[in-house]
Amino acid sequence: MTDILNNASIDNTAHSLANDTPLLLDIKNLSVTFGEGARAFRAVDDVSLTIRQGEVVAVVGESGSGKSVTMMALMGLLPPSATVRAKRVMFDNKDMLSMPAKEKRSIIGKDISMIFQNAMSCLNPSFTVEMQLGEVLRKHLGLRGSAVRTRILDLLELVEMPDAKNRLKVYPHQLSGGMSQRVMIAMAIACEPKLLIADEPTTALDVTVQAQIMDLLSRLQREKQMAMVLITHDLGLVAQNSRDVVVMYAGQVVETSTVPEIFQNPAHPYTEALLQAIPELAVGQDRLNSLPGVVPSQYDRPSGCLLSPRCPYKEPVCEVPPPILRTPNGDVRCIHSKLPNLPPRANSAHVTNLESQV
Repeated sequence: MTDILNNASIDNTAHSLANDTPLLLDIKNLSVTFGEGARAFRAVDDVSLTIRQGEVVAVVGESGSGKSVTMMALMGLLPPSATVRAKRVMFDNKDMLSMPAKEKRSIIGKDISMIFQNAMSCLNPSFTVEMQLGEVLRKHLGLRGSAVRTRILDLLELVEMPDAKNRLKVYPHQLSGGMSQRVMIAMAIACEPKLLIADEPTTALDVTVQAQIMDLLSRLQREKQMAMVLITHDLGLVAQNSRDVVVMYAGQVVETSTVPEIFQNPAHPYTEALLQAIPELAVGQDRLNSLPGVVPSQYDRPSGCLLSPRCPYKEPVCEVPPPILRTPNGDVRCIHSKLPNLPPRANSAHVTNLESQV
């Protein structure tokens, strides 16, 4: 873990400085349910998240953990079958819950923007690059005529699109994966958003292009002073590009902490399992380390801790939902968490002591 951190370009003072920076996004007790009645399934369960201006926060977890659904609920992009509830959703001191739909539409895509997974399938195959970028500029910035084309060229050059001028009239199928991703990034930053959500921005790209895209995003984030949510499975990207980490499992936040603390002292068994699965740690082994089983679905969710069927530290007390425990560096949803002045893995005899710290 130390080697991964040493190779990452982390500003170790950034986290403490961020504490004095105003909040940009404040989500409290967000839940998303699909369907109704007996078929209802809670995909996101009581998620709370804060992001400060200019801050980079990584959201990690397996597929099905609720990472993308949480952000799409913020963007208002979920289907009608989804019911979104929250105690508070504040963005830039504005209440997103009580905000009129027209005002919310003026913010989404302009002040809050998102880079979706797999750019090659997200771009509209029927429209050229110029048409798709131009729509964003006309809708949110009111640009017209030659000003649109000039701004599009500026954006393509900003995202380092090769031969930008000759890419205006091409269709998505004529672009490589890396070029498609650059177009998506250009669309996302076209209005200089205050919050950029990057959902698996390097999916389906080869290693070299992945590095180029992440370097580009990091540079743009610093230059434009955007806050960024990085949704990823890649803990190497987390170490290199973020200061704070939110770990999600089965729709719940199970741990929040700083990058150095997560890598050096993971408090939750699931975080520990994610770190053990890093390929660099399996050098010389026949197989990669892995956590048995899968994320529970709608029909096989345990009544207590959602990780308990897969957890190596499972005890009878895990049959009840665990409390959220406060630690010096964040929160953890587990009675086995490693807290100050306690053994590395507390047993059930410490439950009373742990709960008294909540």
